Amino acid sequence: MNEYRDRVILPAATKNQGRYIGTCVKVLDMTGLKLSALNQLRLLTAISTIDELNYPEKTETYYIVNVPYVFSACWKVVKPLLQERTRRKVQVLKGCGMEELLKVMDYASLPHFCRKEDSRLPRDYAAVNTENCFSFDHVFHKQLYSYINQQAIFMESISPISEGSFYVDLPEPDPDDAKIAKTIETEFNKLESQNGLTN
Repeated sequence: MNEYRDRVILPAATKNQGRYIGTCVKVLDMTGLKLSALNQLRLLTAISTIDELNYPEKTETYYIVNVPYVFSACWKVVKPLLQERTRRKVQVLKGCGMEELLKVMDYASLPHFCRKEDSRLPRDYAAVNTENCFSFDHVFHKQLYSYINQQAIFMESISPISEGSFYVDLPEPDPDDAKIAKTIETEFNKLESQNGLTN
């Protein structure tokens, strides 16, 4: 996905806008987040570390929407532990975040989970196609699939490369990230105990 973003989407946006566009925003939907998702935290930390090492400073802002109480409680604990640069990049929005997101993108660019009816918006906003961006039939996924096919055909046309195996060493997580993950885990366990919840 990041390669497609960097090689296709951002250059196309640069060309369309007539100015350099080298970063993006990410909208994270927390609908359905449960305490049992804690098990994924370590994997998420490793993935984000690899992402940041390979694609540094490509994400301008993370907008987090549809935030349940569990996330809000943990965010209050974790936020002070983050570096200032990271804190500035993360925006936790109320509800679906549509009002704030419309300040940085047009309605057609909003993910489907951010499109709630709002009486303050002009009626023509509702006329815009509101298809599910997660659908395999969404135009983005079709374009991505086409791009991957083109790359595969191109790679097949190149003379065979000697195949072998190699070992990839995953980077060690930053000690600060490990402390943050441990703090989140501790807070989840406290919430779980207080509310009598189980996985």
